[in-house]
Amino acid sequence: MAKQYKGSLSLDWYNKQKAILLRSEADTKTATDIPAPKINWVNKDEALFYEIIDEEGRGLKPYWVDRNDIRVKEARPLNFQKIFNAVANDKAGSLPGIVKEYTIEELSKDDASIENILIKGDNLLALNAIKKLLSNKPELQKPKVVFIDPPYNTGKAFLNYDDNLELSSWLTLMRDRLVIIHEILREDGYIFIILDDNATFHCKLLMDEIFGKSNFLGDIVWQSRKSVSNDTFVSLSTNHILLYAKNIEVNNKADFKLDANEDKFSNPDNDPRGKWIADPFDAPNLRPNLTYLIHNPNTGVNHLPPSGRCWRTEEKEYLKLLADNRIVFGKQGKTKPQLKRFWVDAEGKGTTPTTLWLDEILEADYPNPALWTDLPTTTNGTQDLEKLFGKKVFDNPKPEGLLERVLKLASEEGDFVLDIFGGSGTTFAASHKMNRKWLGVEVGSHADTVIIERLKLVLAGKDKTGITNSSNWQGGGSFKYYHLGESIIRLNEDGTGDFNWSLGKEFIQESFLSSYDYIIDTSIDFKEGELFTDKKHQPLVGVQTIGTKKRVAVITLNEPKGKLETLSYEEMQSIYKTVKKKYSPEYINIFTNRGIEIAYDSKPDDLEVVKIPNAIFAELEK
Repeated sequence: MAKQYKGSLSLDWYNKQKAILLRSEADTKTATDIPAPKINWVNKDEALFYEIIDEEGRGLKPYWVDRNDIRVKEARPLNFQKIFNAVANDKAGSLPGIVKEYTIEELSKDDASIENILIKGDNLLALNAIKKLLSNKPELQKPKVVFIDPPYNTGKAFLNYDDNLELSSWLTLMRDRLVIIHEILREDGYIFIILDDNATFHCKLLMDEIFGKSNFLGDIVWQSRKSVSNDTFVSLSTNHILLYAKNIEVNNKADFKLDANEDKFSNPDNDPRGKWIADPFDAPNLRPNLTYLIHNPNTGVNHLPPSGRCWRTEEKEYLKLLADNRIVFGKQGKTKPQLKRFWVDAEGKGTTPTTLWLDEILEADYPNPALWTDLPTTTNGTQDLEKLFGKKVFDNPKPEGLLERVLKLASEEGDFVLDIFGGSGTTFAASHKMNRKWLGVEVGSHADTVIIERLKLVLAGKDKTGITNSSNWQGGGSFKYYHLGESIIRLNEDGTGDFNWSLGKEFIQESFLSSYDYIIDTSIDFKEGELFTDKKHQPLVGVQTIGTKKRVAVITLNEPKGKLETLSYEEMQSIYKTVKKKYSPEYINIFTNRGIEIAYDSKPDDLEVVKIPNAIFAELEK
């Protein structure tokens, strides 16, 4: 059966036993010299398979299995449960068409036009299903923003597991999900991962490997709670939010901004030009003539720019700004120079990430660009849920205000938002109120008891908490609810098994090819030679493109009561020639559960015929 690792765990990486020597290409090299390392961990090349306790939303007994194991690769069916739809009515006592109120109807028939989706089930298998669901969608119908709040260590994901596996299990769990997220994220999309000090720095290295270090945009520090009473040596009241772009080259920095906030502007000196806010007068060190002494007339102190920086303008331009009352020296007039920026100039232009941090740190006169300290905390999130449910229903839920900041920065109305660690449903509630489409996954009973009940209140306009006022949310909309379906294979206790034929031959064939990253292609015609005149029995084809090369997989299955006989040499040759003519692939696989009428040495070298599910079960027994 699948192997289970035991043993002590320490930090591991590629070429751990070697040292690194920094040198130029011209320096002398030896035969044993190799390139510098990337992150590694125990069983990095394996995947994790584990049974799920649905009610608790926990995985038990994780096993290391091959990353191509069908149990972690297959695209399971999404079993429709119901649609929750808000129906608008005129509020009693109001004029028709003026004030609306909503009732929630539950529909038992699926509707392809409804795009908001909640899936209950393991999020890795759900991602496989989502990947298949999005495979034929245009780019704009794929997620623009991914926000995930994963377990900060595997203690929250598994029970009764070897403690020595904690880091390796967590890294594997995250890696397998992030790889798929990277595939399905829009090319101009962003991913936000919120973590604490325990996991952030390992995740940063993992993200660099999957998304590319050049796509790292920043580590945002969010003050997640105000209390520090239980902290020991230093305050642990902050979380990290790692932010990456899918492809920074296609993202426009000018679009990554918030609307300017007039509340932050004031006019303490009654400037006739109106409200203003003070910006730093120093800037990155561009050229020498921008460094000079600036005299503070209030204190008599002369200021130079901070180390490595310069002033914004030449001295003659500075003197003009000073004469025009555009220069101030802090709130008390005692610190270094700052430049007035007026509301009339900021209005409509937005606030960029370098100027949106709003709280003052210590006695600084302008905000620290490393902290989100102005947002609600998990305490606010907990209080909001208690108001909705009348009791505590979830530990440390994220507040909607945090998601509001994220979605305003990285998306527009109508964009898709994905969250595969749904938790209490904050991402879905905030996305809905902000008119974003959303896709969500959660495992465990709180998908029903918390997320769905919370979203019903959002749809009905009865949720008055969180960002309801700031987003002017009144109610409306709909979403679909699915359960993750059964596996396409059934493994008996004695190790024998077969396909799960209750899912149907067509679904099994499509899911099998999708699970191995083949794109289904129905354009090929096998009718030549009159071997496949019955469309029902035609093989299904999947194509995989790697660089300039193609691999093609063909699957032809016989159902338990099917009428397909042995795969004859003539049939195999017809499949081979037709595929070769259309795709000119580097390699062809034929997957079948039929008998094979072919001598191994009589097939072409670039063709492999694989008996399934026998090969799957043989792999599982390794």
